[in-house]
Amino acid sequence: MKKLVLIPLIIAVAMIAWALCFYSVDVTEQAIVTRLGKPVRTVSEPGLHFKLPFVESATFFSKMLLDYDTSPSEILTRDKKTLVIDNYCRWYIDDPLKFFLTVKNERGAFPRIEDIVYSEMRVELARHDLIDVINQNRTEIMENVKKQAREKAREYGITIQDIRVKRADLPAENEKAVYARMSTERQRIAKQYRSEGMEEAQKIKARTDKERAVIMAEAYRKVETTKGEADARVIKIYADTYGKDPAFFEFYRSLDAYGKVIKDGTELYLTTDSSLFRLLKNVEKK
Repeated sequence: MKKLVLIPLIIAVAMIAWALCFYSVDVTEQAIVTRLGKPVRTVSEPGLHFKLPFVESATFFSKMLLDYDTSPSEILTRDKKTLVIDNYCRWYIDDPLKFFLTVKNERGAFPRIEDIVYSEMRVELARHDLIDVINQNRTEIMENVKKQAREKAREYGITIQDIRVKRADLPAENEKAVYARMSTERQRIAKQYRSEGMEEAQKIKARTDKERAVIMAEAYRKVETTKGEADARVIKIYADTYGKDPAFFEFYRSLDAYGKVIKDGTELYLTTDSSLFRLLKNVEKK
């Protein structure tokens, strides 16, 4: 019976001794071993490790990337406009010993991170106007904030991986003034675009009118040249015809004149010695 009682007791003592002498570090963790409250070593390798019972203890910290959602805060820009900034920060523990000595744990790190981020945010936004922060330079601004905040966070064994703005709002009293300014700026840009468009349209119209005038002049020249050449050929044909048979040519020309002058229902009053009447008079004689 005594042996049956001793066996569980021995097992319990062995388990307690194991717990007091050994500790395990997960692959996602790192540890600081303290002896009577004073740090003696840093353990980054995962696995089973030994510690002195009763006098040494292990404090564990995460190796993973951590998120901290900061509280919204009001920040003034260079043109004295107020922005309500709500952002978040991604960070990890780079130096667990320094982290342990300065902030002890993650709960102690949060106020430090928030102070650093908003301190650098205030400094950086004070260099820019509100319109630049909203429309143009947000990426550049956040890169500068991240760079400066990362330098300060190293004092606590923290590396800031990234800082992002979730929301940037205006206080209610500033919204109307800012929106009016943005509207005025957009109207100015729209007028500029319209003016440039009208100027370009006038240039295109003037260039088109010039090309049209050149084309019309060239066409008129070709028409007149062709017409002159045709008239010359007609005159030549008439001259050649007249030279071959002057009487027939005169007869043909007279008939052509009759066709142009005398229409259906036309009444002519001519003297008997009219040259127009001469051919008809000759016909009657015949």
